Amino acid sequence: MSQIRINKFLSLAGVASRRKADELIKAGRVKINDRIAVPGDQVEPKKDKVYVDGKEVVYKPALYYILLNKPNDVITTRSDEKGRKTVMDLIPEELRNVVFPVGRLDRNTTGILLLTNDGDLANRLIHPSYNIPKEYIATLDKPVAKRDLIKLVEGITLQGEKEPISVDETRYEDPSKKVIYLRLHSGKNRVIRRLFDHLGYKVKKLNRISFAGLKRQGLKPGEWRYLYKREVRHLHNLTGLKWHPSKGEIPQDAPKPKKKPPLKSRTHQSKRHNRK
Repeated sequence: MSQIRINKFLSLAGVASRRKADELIKAGRVKINDRIAVPGDQVEPKKDKVYVDGKEVVYKPALYYILLNKPNDVITTRSDEKGRKTVMDLIPEELRNVVFPVGRLDRNTTGILLLTNDGDLANRLIHPSYNIPKEYIATLDKPVAKRDLIKLVEGITLQGEKEPISVDETRYEDPSKKVIYLRLHSGKNRVIRRLFDHLGYKVKKLNRISFAGLKRQGLKPGEWRYLYKREVRHLHNLTGLKWHPSKGEIPQDAPKPKKKPPLKSRTHQSKRHNRK
C-alpha cells in the first residue's frame, strides 16, 4: 500500500477525525516507529508502527457508519474520566476503538447520533460551511407564544455570538403549545436550549429526530444499526465527497419507508431556506 498522511492514517484507524488527529500530532502525542510525528508526516500502514500516548494503533482501513438512537443521561464522548456511561458503551466492543461520534449531543439530549471512522465525512458534516440540516422536538416548561416562534425564524443574537442565529422552520406539535418542532442548520453548542432560554423558556426535553436527513426508523433508545448504502451515498453526495462502496460494514438497501401524510399544523419558515 502506498504512503498516506499521518492524520489520515489516524482517522481511518478510528482514533479521531483528521482535525483532532492534527491536534494530537501537534501535542507530541503521536509517534511513528521510534520518533515523534510532526504534521504532514507520511506512513506506510503495512510497515510503519504508529503509537498514540504509547499505545500502538491498529490500522483498520474499512469504513464504518453507525446510527445510534442516543438515550438520556449518556455522554457523547469516547471515554469519561468520571466513569459515566458513554455512547461507546452502547455499541459492540470491537468497534469502540474504531469509530467516533460525529459532533455531540448534550448528556440530557436524546436522538440521532452518527458514529464513523470516515474522518473526511465527519469533518464536513460538522463544519458550518456545509449547512447540514438537523431536526428536533423540544418540550418546554410553558406554552410558547406565536411571536416567539417567529423570532426564532427571524434570528436572535445570543450572548457571545457576533451574528444572529435563526431556525429554518418551527411549528407546534400538540395543542398545549409546549412541544415544538424545529429544523435548523446551526451547529452551535447547546443552541436550542440557549435560544429558548433567551426567550424566557426552559427546555425540559430535547430529542434530535433527524441529522443530515438520517432518521431513526424504528430504533429504540440505546439501539444502533449500520447505515444502508443509499444513506452513506446520500451523506457523501450532501458533502461533495466521492464514495467507494466496496469499503465498510454497509448492509443492502432496506425497503424505503412509507411516507407519512404531512401534519396539518401551521409552520413558520425562514425565507432564506425556502426559496424555490
